[in-house]
Amino acid sequence: MNIVEIISKKRDKQELTAEEINWFIQAYTAGDIADYQASALLMAIYINGMNRRETVDLTLAMVASGETLDLHDTLDFIVDKHSSGGVGDKTTLVVLPLVAACGVPVAKMSGRGLGYSGGTLDKMEAISGWTPNLPINKIKSQVAEIGLVLAGQTASLAPADGKLYALRDVTATVGCMPLIASSIMSKKLAAGSDAIVLDVKIGSGAFIKTVEDGQTLARIMVNIGKDAGRKTVAVLSDMNQPLGHAAGNGLEVYEAIQALTNDPATPADFWNHCLKIGSYMLVLAGRADGLSAAEKLLQDARDDGSAFEKFKQMVAAQSGDLTMVDDPSKLPKAGFIADVLAETSGFIQAVDTEKLGYAVVFLGGGRVQKTDQIDPSVGFVMPVKVGEPISAGEPLVTVHAADQAGFERAKQSILESIQIGGEKVASLPHFYGVIE
Repeated sequence: MNIVEIISKKRDKQELTAEEINWFIQAYTAGDIADYQASALLMAIYINGMNRRETVDLTLAMVASGETLDLHDTLDFIVDKHSSGGVGDKTTLVVLPLVAACGVPVAKMSGRGLGYSGGTLDKMEAISGWTPNLPINKIKSQVAEIGLVLAGQTASLAPADGKLYALRDVTATVGCMPLIASSIMSKKLAAGSDAIVLDVKIGSGAFIKTVEDGQTLARIMVNIGKDAGRKTVAVLSDMNQPLGHAAGNGLEVYEAIQALTNDPATPADFWNHCLKIGSYMLVLAGRADGLSAAEKLLQDARDDGSAFEKFKQMVAAQSGDLTMVDDPSKLPKAGFIADVLAETSGFIQAVDTEKLGYAVVFLGGGRVQKTDQIDPSVGFVMPVKVGEPISAGEPLVTVHAADQAGFERAKQSILESIQIGGEKVASLPHFYGVIE
C-alpha cells in the first residue's frame, strides 16, 4: 500500500477499498504515516466525502485499531446511549439509573467536556470522592451486582479515533459528516454495545446547527450501526436553548437528583427528554413492546424510588459521598450567587446557547485546555424559555460565580445571549424526529 496513491484516489473522488482504509488506519495508529499525509487524506475526505460502505469500513477499522470491551460474559444484551453534547445536558445521570431500575443493566463509558459542551464525568465528580477510573474487572463485577456502572473512556478503545480527532481539530476537518459519524460510532462499537440510542443535538448550542444536517448525520450513524449488526436509533433533539434550567456541574447534578426524586421543581423539558431517550433504550433492549409501555415503566421506577436507589448504589460503588446525594444542598456552593435581571419587557425571542455555554466555561465550569481545572460549584440557572414573557427587572438567570468579578463577566455574556422582543414567538419543539 502507498499513502500517496490513497490520497490521490480520494482527491480524485474515487472510492477507497476496505483494504486501503484498514491499512491507512493501522499504519497511522502505529506512527508509520506522517501527520501531514494523514491531514491531506482527511482534507480530501472532507471535500469529496465517503459513501456508506467507505464510512462503515472506516468505522470498523478504527474499532479494530485497539481493544474492544466485551461484557457478554456478564450481560446477555448491552444497550448504550450517546449524546452529541450541549448546554445543560445531564440526561445520562437520570436515564441510566431509570433504565437499570427497569431491569436493563447498563455499563456506560463517558467522556469529559471540552469547550462549551459539558462532560458527564465532570458533572459526576461534583460528588466528592466519586471516581470513573475503573478497571475492566471492576466494571464487570459492578454491573453484575447492581446493574449500573458509569466509567471513563479508556485510550485503548479505538485509539485511531483519538489520533485522528486531534488532527482534525487543527486542520479544519472536524465538520465532515463521515468523519463525525465514524468517530462517534467507533467508540460505541468498541465499547461492545448491542443497541445504541443516539441523541443528536440540533441548534445554536450544538455542533449541528440545522435539522437537515442533523438528519444527515443521524442517518449515517444509524446506517453504520445497522451495517455493523447493531440495533440503532437516532433521536433529533433541540439545543436552541439549554436543556432543563441548570448548566454547570454541581448544579446539573442537583437537577438530575430532582428528576430522579420526582421533585416538582424538575423542568418539564428535561424530564420529557429523559423519558424519550430511556424509552428507546428499553424498547431496543426488548424490555417494553412500545414507547408508551416503556414510559410507564420509567415513570414507575421514578415514582417508587427504585431509580434513585439505583443512582445511589452506583455513587456508593464508585466511592462517592452519599450524603451529597441524600442532601444535594451539600453539593459544592459558589462564593457569589446573584440574579441577572431583564433589562426590557417582552418575550424571549431566541437564545445563543453556545455563548451561554462559554459563560459557564469562563466562570470556571469548563475547560479551554484539557489540563484546566474545573470548579464544580459555578454555572447558572435559567428558568425562562423561548416564547415566555419577561418583565424588566425580573430575574432572567441566576449566576453562581466564584466572586463578583466573575459574575459581572458572565452577566454581560448572558445579556448578549438572550434576545428579548415585543413580539410573541412560538415555544421551541423538544424533538425534530427519529431516525430508525
